[in-house]
Amino acid sequence: MFRYFPTNYVWSLSVSIAMNCGGQIGEVDQISAPLADIAKEGDDAGTEKLFWSWVNFADSLAERAEKEVAAQHPLSAGPLYHRASVYYFVAERMQSRDFGPRKEAYRKSVEAMKAAIEHNRYRAEYVEIPYEDASFPAIFTWPEGNPPEGGWPVMVYCNGLDSMKELLFTSGLPTELSRRGVATLCVDQPGTGAALRERDMHAIHDSERWAGAAIDYLETRPDVNAERIGMSGVSLGGYYAPRAAAFEKRFKLCAVWGANYNWGELQKRRLQREGENPVPHYWDHVQWVFGKESLDEFMAFAPSMTLEGVVEEITVPFLVTHGEDDRQIPMEFATPEYENAVNSPDRHWKLFSTVEGGSSHAGSDNESVPANYIADWVSDRL
Repeated sequence: MFRYFPTNYVWSLSVSIAMNCGGQIGEVDQISAPLADIAKEGDDAGTEKLFWSWVNFADSLAERAEKEVAAQHPLSAGPLYHRASVYYFVAERMQSRDFGPRKEAYRKSVEAMKAAIEHNRYRAEYVEIPYEDASFPAIFTWPEGNPPEGGWPVMVYCNGLDSMKELLFTSGLPTELSRRGVATLCVDQPGTGAALRERDMHAIHDSERWAGAAIDYLETRPDVNAERIGMSGVSLGGYYAPRAAAFEKRFKLCAVWGANYNWGELQKRRLQREGENPVPHYWDHVQWVFGKESLDEFMAFAPSMTLEGVVEEITVPFLVTHGEDDRQIPMEFATPEYENAVNSPDRHWKLFSTVEGGSSHAGSDNESVPANYIADWVSDRL
């Protein structure tokens, strides 16, 4: 992974996320260069300065986009809105939950992405997924042309611990799936994105509940083939997606972008400061995501986040990918996800090397490599 901040993995990860989701290297350098010294002080220190550097630049892009719209240049406005949205998200996801300005940054990021979808003429729309007594939002994106007879095959694509549907949408996988004739439903499942920030919906270990709701929604769409729905997830989605496919039998396959076999056990190591965290203020963040009032309460819950005895229930084609240079999820928490899926009729393991790319956590060094690999594997089967 490109280490813009050589001594700060978490901040460098955000730079890589921005670049992979449509950021421009010159702009990212303008934003990040003033932060070089404070980045040396650790993950948490200076995050407010980081916030304003990214947000102020995103504001300038949004203002330029508005001028292009006023000049009736929507195709010039679209990329500006897209990058502004990504930069807002990068700023927002790095803050503690009680940092007041993050709420406005999140609102701006979503509005900018909606404008990007409109003005770039992306084949995508915001939708609502009814779920128990509430709902959570998603972005549905589809291939060119008219749906085939019976409707598009579709992948439900879920977040990890700290991503959101807009970052999923811009991560490359939905685009590559679309090029291969597969639609994608990028979800803000409970504990992520708007579900957490705007609706106070916390993460749960039994992901088949909200994944089943996503299928229920897709079954209402005449442009979708309800017999050809798969499941995918990135990072902590490497736990959520296999769990969903194990117990929600309507899924026809599962493809994991970054294995995550026993995330609960991994939390014990993180308490000992082993491995890298994905965001600053990590322990506050996980308590917020899972709705726990204390670290002790979270640690009591964490053991439920395991795929031990779960992947054995997967009875559909199953792809597990991982990176050899993943500094967040060690290999011993990756290979068992594949090895124990003994009842999958078509299981595959792919380890991305530093030579080919995609070797960092969730492919953050080069997302195009795993995005194409996963899309090919899915389209060959779905």
